[in-house]
Amino acid sequence: MNRESIQQTLETGEAHYWSRSPSELWHKGATSGHIQRVKALYYDCDADTLLLKIEQVGDVACHTGARSRFFNSVPLTTK
Repeated sequence: MNRESIQQTLETGEAHYWSRSPSELWHKGATSGHIQRVKALYYDCDADTLLLKIEQVGDVACHTGARSRFFNSVPLTTK
């Protein structure tokens, strides 16, 4: 997210993101209807990471058709 997308998110209560390619602001779900209503927004102690808690409206959040964009896990090794 950039400053403009954060501002739009705070003003509308729905998630807006900045896409580096093709360098444009986008409103999540503007074309699909699968919007993200922001329930809470947090930033970390360094103020360089944001975490949005959202209500996913619609069945999918990802272009793959998945409900979440975070469905790939990384196997952890134990010592």
